[in-house]
Amino acid sequence: MNDIKATDVMGVLNPLRRYARSLARDEHLAEDLVQETLVRAYEGRSSFRSGNLRGWLLSILHNTFLDGRRRHMAEARRLEQAAIFTETTAPAEQESRVRLQQIQAAFMSLPHEQRAALHLVAVEGLSYQEAANALGIPVGTLMSRLGRARAALRAFEAGGLSDASESRTRPDLRIVGGSDV
Repeated sequence: MNDIKATDVMGVLNPLRRYARSLARDEHLAEDLVQETLVRAYEGRSSFRSGNLRGWLLSILHNTFLDGRRRHMAEARRLEQAAIFTETTAPAEQESRVRLQQIQAAFMSLPHEQRAALHLVAVEGLSYQEAANALGIPVGTLMSRLGRARAALRAFEAGGLSDASESRTRPDLRIVGGSDV
């Protein structure tokens, strides 16, 4: 990274933060993940080949997340169990806000592998090849994970059970005023 300008890294911070939030599901853990990624990138700057800085940093972020996940598996299980019992509420001011929370909950209920693949392709706009490289998997595996993630979200949308969480059903909107017919 000797030949990389500081502004190049600054331009990649927002995608790194978005991806970290998608993986970590927590704002503070996501910021820690981005910082750890940047430290690892700086320490391994000699391994960077000029070209796709964003893909390289997203790959480091992904691997950093997996390393942390392996180290803290017991803690992650406790947090996951706590998250199941936590009920999310939102002011019912606008139907679109509630709908967005439902979609976010469905996305976050996807298994890590599917969520990571869908985030890199759908949110970050990486090509299949770039996303597969960032995750360290073959393109076919990425496409399979994308297909399963999309199918789970379609099942959620249809009101059925998702593959990610067979015990959860789609939270329906409540009609306020008028009849429920």
